[in-house]
Amino acid sequence: MNNPVSPEPDETLSVPEETSFAELLAEFEKRRPAEAQPGEVLEGIVVSAGEEGVLVDIGRKREGILPPESFRDAGGGLTVHAGDRLTVVVTGRSPEGYYALSTVRVKRPTDWSALEQAHASGSVIAGTVREVVKGGLAVDVGVRAFLPASRSGARDAAEMEALVGQEIRCKIIQLDTAKEDVVVDRRVVLEEEAAAARERRFSSLEEGEVVTGVVRSITDFGAFVDLGGIDGLLHVTDLAWTRVNKPSDVLSEGEAIEVKILKIDRENRRISLGRKQLVPDPWSLAEQKYPPGTRVRGTVMRLADFGAFVEVEPGVDGLIHVSEMSWSKKQRKPSEILRAGEAVEAVVLAVNAAERRLSLGLKQVLGDPWETIEERHPAGSIVEGKVTNLAKFGAFVELEEGIEGMIHIADISSSRQIKHPREALAEGQTVRALVLGIDRERRRIRLGLKQLEPTPADEYIAEHKRGDVVTGRVVEVTGETAKIELGDGVSALCRMSAARAQEDEGAGAAAGKADLGQLTAMLAAKWKQGRAPRAAAAALRAGEVRSFRITALDPGRRSIEVELAN
Repeated sequence: MNNPVSPEPDETLSVPEETSFAELLAEFEKRRPAEAQPGEVLEGIVVSAGEEGVLVDIGRKREGILPPESFRDAGGGLTVHAGDRLTVVVTGRSPEGYYALSTVRVKRPTDWSALEQAHASGSVIAGTVREVVKGGLAVDVGVRAFLPASRSGARDAAEMEALVGQEIRCKIIQLDTAKEDVVVDRRVVLEEEAAAARERRFSSLEEGEVVTGVVRSITDFGAFVDLGGIDGLLHVTDLAWTRVNKPSDVLSEGEAIEVKILKIDRENRRISLGRKQLVPDPWSLAEQKYPPGTRVRGTVMRLADFGAFVEVEPGVDGLIHVSEMSWSKKQRKPSEILRAGEAVEAVVLAVNAAERRLSLGLKQVLGDPWETIEERHPAGSIVEGKVTNLAKFGAFVELEEGIEGMIHIADISSSRQIKHPREALAEGQTVRALVLGIDRERRRIRLGLKQLEPTPADEYIAEHKRGDVVTGRVVEVTGETAKIELGDGVSALCRMSAARAQEDEGAGAAAGKADLGQLTAMLAAKWKQGRAPRAAAAALRAGEVRSFRITALDPGRRSIEVELAN
């Protein structure tokens, strides 16, 4: 049986069988990479590059991180990629525990003359924060220097504590070699670097570009959005296609949002942003979606003196003009018909997408009452309504919503002469009238009051019946008819054919008593002289009083027809 093969000895770490765990740990600690120190220059390999930062393997147990702003091109993209080699300088630690790196190598002064030169030129030098002291920090810049808390760039005591042990970049703002007094400023360096980063960022932005920013502050007219050190204004009118009353209704400070760059004023360093431009304009399809005659449903958004604005879809508002709210001619306020927040149905009257206008009608939903007016109020029918207006020539009466009739002054009374309608009528008075005529195309109804007043003819017809024998005076004989006066203001019609028939009956009776020769002579004489004129003259003559029998009574037309009674 073969002996098992012994494992090859570890080339990196030789471990005797009796070695304890503590010895192994100590041996490992000796062999692992040492911690990187601030100011140390190292070669690194890019692990990843993104908006959060550029992660670099510097050969230590932790990676280092670089700000992405150091590697942006004119278009805002990153010029560094995974696998690239970089020379970096360790400047400290990031809040996440990575080594904070820089690609800028800053010299450390080595003597007083170097400090004087850096002070005179205002150049940036490197230093290491040693401790927190009263009023600021102690910094090693080759000699001990003082960094005031107000110039440290730290916002609070915790951030100042975090700077201890880190390498910082600063400028000498005060130098006294005799007293060995050195004061440095870190904040001015941070502000210059931030300004340079803002300039690079501003130069990289282009109109039409879609970028991500953070809402920094909100005002009544819009919001300021931080685009990476550069602020852009997102105006309230560019927040959404719908009406936004207050930007705070749709945005909150600190919120990350996506916006489109609408305009860049490089001379005045102003950037205009838009959010609604990221979605299609709803008006682009309005003419296809809402042709005239289309019924739509919407919500009343606000009321004005001249009408109501209705949202038919987000971003598309239509106007219902006050004249399109009711068929009535009476002027009414929109608030008397509609209220804000109310859901309504309307008809599209006109659409103009270029001018973003949509005209709507509310009364059209109910239908035009004039279309069927003759069915509801035919000529000859009696109607009732309130007097809405009095004019010199007549009175207007409202029969129903949107329908008015007019009583001409000549049709108000038959018993007295009226110079103005107010002598007989008053606004608000309810009256009954007769429909005299309808003109649907011109939207007019002619009414009459006097036509409903009792006349002598009405009273006469009410007191008599068909078959009654009455006395009348022949007023006029015209052709085949005669006008008969039965009383004051009462006339009747007598047809001459009836009178002639009666004469024939009388002639027949006489013939029964005469012999055949007499009858033959009489008929020959009538044929020779002409029968009609003689019959008419013999039957009725103007001015004579005769007895008549009533043959027809028509109360509606106030007409009477009679025939000779003897």
